[in-house]
Amino acid sequence: MPDLLPSAPPIPWSPAVLTQAPHRVLFLAGACTVLTSMAWWALELAALRFGWSSWPQPPVPPAWGHALLTAYGMLPLFMFGFLLTVFPRWLDRPALPRSRYVPVAGSVFGGYLLAHAGLLGSLPLLRLGVALMLAGYVLALLPLTGVLRAAAARNAHAWSCLAGLSTGTLGLALGLAVLGGAPAWLMPLAIRLGVFGFLLPVYFSVCHRMIPFFSANVVPGYRMLRPRWSLPVAWMLLLAHIALETVGATAWRWLADLPLALLFGWHALAWQPWKARRPGLLFALHLAFAWLPVAMVLFAAQSLWLALRGEAVLGLVPLHVLTIGYFGSMLVAMVTRVTQGHSGRLLQMGAVPWLCFISLQCVLALRVRAELGADGYRWLVFAAAGWLLAFAPWVLRSAWIYLTPRADGRPG
Repeated sequence: MPDLLPSAPPIPWSPAVLTQAPHRVLFLAGACTVLTSMAWWALELAALRFGWSSWPQPPVPPAWGHALLTAYGMLPLFMFGFLLTVFPRWLDRPALPRSRYVPVAGSVFGGYLLAHAGLLGSLPLLRLGVALMLAGYVLALLPLTGVLRAAAARNAHAWSCLAGLSTGTLGLALGLAVLGGAPAWLMPLAIRLGVFGFLLPVYFSVCHRMIPFFSANVVPGYRMLRPRWSLPVAWMLLLAHIALETVGATAWRWLADLPLALLFGWHALAWQPWKARRPGLLFALHLAFAWLPVAMVLFAAQSLWLALRGEAVLGLVPLHVLTIGYFGSMLVAMVTRVTQGHSGRLLQMGAVPWLCFISLQCVLALRVRAELGADGYRWLVFAAAGWLLAFAPWVLRSAWIYLTPRADGRPG
């Protein structure tokens, strides 16, 4: 006799839901790293500022550990989640199976955690963690390259993102080589490749495709502008920035930075943010992008001042306007957009993401104050703690969404 009892309702909370789509597992891993990276950095800064002799020191310069694992561990997990989800859609290919993205999450996130444990005084553990992260990068490159090769039409955004990921793989390999005994001068190059050859071009490529697209979907009469020439021009200038800095020609770096500022500033205006003030989620994307030309103006001004006056000014202000202002703000806006849309929720910013977004602007102000005022380490501790406070509610809300089924009952 058939069982006539109704089937049990689906369990609303389950770790198994994580593997239903690439963005779920990789965004959750990224959300965890947002707090892990800055928790270690806040404690390290506090130990340096307040003389905590019992706090274990990293086996490499602390700034190396902070920069390497932030550039290659924290932000890329979100990028992998995004690209492994949308790459097949961009190229009209089938979605990737679990076997192609779960190992990426396990390798990169697992290696990231091991590397952070290594920062507590173990160079072998740090090496092992970075090596496992590098394996995860290769595991991400393989399916993305396969999707691109199988596509009938290969668009510039996919090529650019894949080039950025390839550059990031090279940069992380250089960082691992330094940890294994290669010349120390390669570590600044590895970090530079991570920021200007990996994160920035991939971020810009995604913005170039998605911000005009999102805007055109909701703004009546919006003119979508995605010039084909801007991606190769941006790549050429970013590579020039890396080359000039690497050979010690910082005074001439403005030759790349000033055109970059003009390029990104032109896009910020051409995308007509004054037409995109509603909904708030769309406006947040435009606001976040505005930090990119500001950062490049500061980089150009820093280089020009060095060329004209022979004085180094601004310190790491331009870099942190780029990383906190642009990367951080765009992370909140774009990940919130993807999370809302891919979980069957309304495409709105909401109180928690707005709180995180606005608080992050305050964190940037604290970081700039640390660079330009007295007692910088105290303000660095404040900025790191502010980052944790800003992101904690957003991370908790996001984690709950990734661990629960879609609100509309659809798969994914």
